Amino acid sequence: MTFPWRPWLWRILRIVGLAYLGLLLVLYFGQSRMIFFPNTQVVGTPADQGLTYEEVFFTAADGTRLHAWYIPARDNHATLLFCHGNAGNIGNRLSYLPIFQRLGISTLLFDYRGYGQSAGQPSEPGTYQDAAAAWDYLTQTRKIPADQIVIYGESLGGAIAAQLAEQKQSPAPRALVLASTFISLNHRASELYPYMPIALISQFGYAVRDRLPQITAPVLVIHSIEDELIPYHHGQALFQAARDPKKLITLRGSHNEGVFDSLELYQTGLADFLVPKGEA
Repeated sequence: MTFPWRPWLWRILRIVGLAYLGLLLVLYFGQSRMIFFPNTQVVGTPADQGLTYEEVFFTAADGTRLHAWYIPARDNHATLLFCHGNAGNIGNRLSYLPIFQRLGISTLLFDYRGYGQSAGQPSEPGTYQDAAAAWDYLTQTRKIPADQIVIYGESLGGAIAAQLAEQKQSPAPRALVLASTFISLNHRASELYPYMPIALISQFGYAVRDRLPQITAPVLVIHSIEDELIPYHHGQALFQAARDPKKLITLRGSHNEGVFDSLELYQTGLADFLVPKGEA
């Protein structure tokens, strides 16, 4: 008995197999370009928001020169170390600053290596070093006590913020804020590419949930139920994994605009969690 369709079947299988292999190679070798979207052109400064600021530079442990803005608040209830997401640079985060100012929270906005005016090329270990350098700038150069520093992570920056909070336990920061953050980068990638062996080919970790049981600082999770990039269940999982004291603020709006679409809820939630009663 002959099967005239068999050669066609093998041809189709070979084509599918080669296409699958090609996709694996693209994912493996193109990971960094799929994760980091830096912009070296910084458009705007805090002065555009009517705010006084200091332009500062500091150096990571490996010698990479980093750029940042320090924006003091008049009441200065706390200082927020802002770890931004994977795209753009600090010039794209100016809209947050009036919110923090209204709460009496000073802010350090810094760029990871390869972003804005910071030197180097982005990498996972590099972003961890950069956040540690920002912490050292606040605690050593500006002499700000650890318990006055809030580590804030936006999207991918939440993984960087969580790693920093895990490292800084004694004394611990005032709080860790995880805004629109994933369980881990690999977890989210597995959801997006369910037929890819992400655990085998991934060169990145950026774990968040696994770090939370070790973090002693209070944890505030902020996530939109309408987030189209990092689904809401990621925020729920992070909240469940965190130790007490903790709080979950549920917003409405997109991944990038939920904070501003739910501004009153966001601002009130931050104030209740970060600003001591009687100081707000």
